[in-house]
Amino acid sequence: MDFKLSEEQLLIKEAARDFAKNELLPGVIERDEKQEFPKEQVKKMAELGFLGMMTSPEYGGSGMDTISYVMVMEEISKIDASCSVIVSVNNSLVCWGLENYGTEEQKKKYLTRLASGEIIGAFCLSEPEAGSDATSQKTTAIEKDGHYIINGTKNWITNGGTADVYLVIAQTHPEKKHKGINAFILEKGMPGFEIGPKEQKLGIRGSDTHSLIFNDVKVPKENRIGEDGFGFKFAMKTLAGGRIGIAAQALGIASGAYELAKEYSKVRKSFGTEICNHQAIAFKLADMHTQIEAARHLVIKAAWDKDNGHDYDLSGAMAKLYASQVAMDTAIEAVQIHGGNGYVKEYHVERLMRDAKITQIYEGTSEIQKIVISRGLLAE
Repeated sequence: MDFKLSEEQLLIKEAARDFAKNELLPGVIERDEKQEFPKEQVKKMAELGFLGMMTSPEYGGSGMDTISYVMVMEEISKIDASCSVIVSVNNSLVCWGLENYGTEEQKKKYLTRLASGEIIGAFCLSEPEAGSDATSQKTTAIEKDGHYIINGTKNWITNGGTADVYLVIAQTHPEKKHKGINAFILEKGMPGFEIGPKEQKLGIRGSDTHSLIFNDVKVPKENRIGEDGFGFKFAMKTLAGGRIGIAAQALGIASGAYELAKEYSKVRKSFGTEICNHQAIAFKLADMHTQIEAARHLVIKAAWDKDNGHDYDLSGAMAKLYASQVAMDTAIEAVQIHGGNGYVKEYHVERLMRDAKITQIYEGTSEIQKIVISRGLLAE
């Protein structure tokens, strides 16, 4: 086994770390307070090639491997998880889905602009009554005169108000259940396509989250992704890779909280010495570091599986399940180590704690990950 990163991967990781510290850290507290979308920061991430990292250069991407991608996700998430979820959705869900399952025409029309960061995308699966149960799609797509007419509502859509391209999952043949579901490419501004109010969220508050409403939206048949009835499989295949991105986000949140806690423990004094010299604090740091390292190995293993053409459903689910729990536990302990200072915004850890929670919910809750893992184990 070789646990070393390549020279190229290390350079990418360092570039992401420098970008996060120099470009994301200034103003991150204010963006969180105001729920301000990081428009300028997203432009700079596009310039660095972070919005189409795994997409082929033929379609405007950087052509990097999944391990490089998770390195970037970790470093950005240490500072600003609102920015990292934009990277995750655009890379894992939108660009990857289009490159692997889109037609050549769809790739040239949409993927090249998405991968270069000229525009960003959104992935639209969740609904008011179809969160964890993705088979219960109420949004409909009825074929008529060479088009599809789409009606319904999508909830909790990342990049919901700022995206230009939306991958929408909808039911065409209810009698076929999940085998009747399709995936479509929609564009902002299509008649009948409305964007609902911005959600008021606990964490990742700089991320742009909206409901979407479709009222007789007319979509060309050539905007369907894959064969008729491929939509559910498309969503599941895409989400399997998305879990790796969110696992890396959780890892980054945990790492960021741990680093802040460790540094604070070296300067904060109590009972005549720095608090890191008290066993109660030192043991917390030991546990945090150990759990983060375990999570990191799970995340990199899942990325390695994907890069090497192995099945990554199980490893991706395990990485997300464990890393999201470590993110939550580590962020809580970081606040505890900071004491009263941990409860105020200027020390950053309270924001990381709020951001950590969503990693246990989106792209499949922790409970759903356990279903994926257990089914995979029992099928062996």
